[in-house]
Amino acid sequence: MVAVFPQKHLTDIAEWHRMGEAGIFPPDCRMELIEGEILHMAPIGFNHAGHVNRLISTLTVLAQGQAIPSAQNPVQLSDLSEPEPDFLLLHPEPNFYTTRHPNASDVLLLVEVSDTTLRFDRSQKLRLYASHNIPEYWIVNLIDDCLEVYRQPQDGDYLHKIVLGKSDSLNLVALPEVRIEVAAIL
Repeated sequence: MVAVFPQKHLTDIAEWHRMGEAGIFPPDCRMELIEGEILHMAPIGFNHAGHVNRLISTLTVLAQGQAIPSAQNPVQLSDLSEPEPDFLLLHPEPNFYTTRHPNASDVLLLVEVSDTTLRFDRSQKLRLYASHNIPEYWIVNLIDDCLEVYRQPQDGDYLHKIVLGKSDSLNLVALPEVRIEVAAIL
C-alpha cells in the first residue's frame, strides 16, 4: 500500500475573491490570504482596537492631503497574498481605491498592531512586506509597549530596524515632513 500524505491546498487571489463572493465564509469571519494560505485572524481585543483608533486619529491628521488612511482593509501584494493590515497610509488616489484594492506600490506606510500575533508579524509578515518592497513597516508592540520601525526593504528583509519608546519621535520615510510623537500612538 502506498502511503498518502495530506497536501496543503494553496489558493490565489482570483479563487479567494470568488469564495468571498459566493458567501463561503461567514460574514463575521476575519481571514487573510498570505502566500496562498487562508489564515484565520485572531479576534480584535479592546486594547488592539484602541491602538488602531490612535493610529487613525494621529496619522490621519498629520498626513491630511498627502496620503489616504486605510484601516483594516486589504492590500493586494501578489496573486497569492492579500493581507489586511491594521493601518495603511496610501498614495493619494482620486477615486480613493473604489475600483481596486491598493497594491504594494501604493503603500507609503504599513502598520500592524501586535499582541497575540507578535511573533508572526515579526517573521512571516515582515518577510512578506519586505519582499514586496513596502518602504516602511511598523509594529505597534503592545507586549513590550514600544514601536518597532522597519525600513529599507531588501531581499525579503529590512536593512534598518529601530525600536522606539513613548519619549521618542520619528519622521515618515515617504513623507519626511510628517513627524510623529510615539506617545500619541502608544
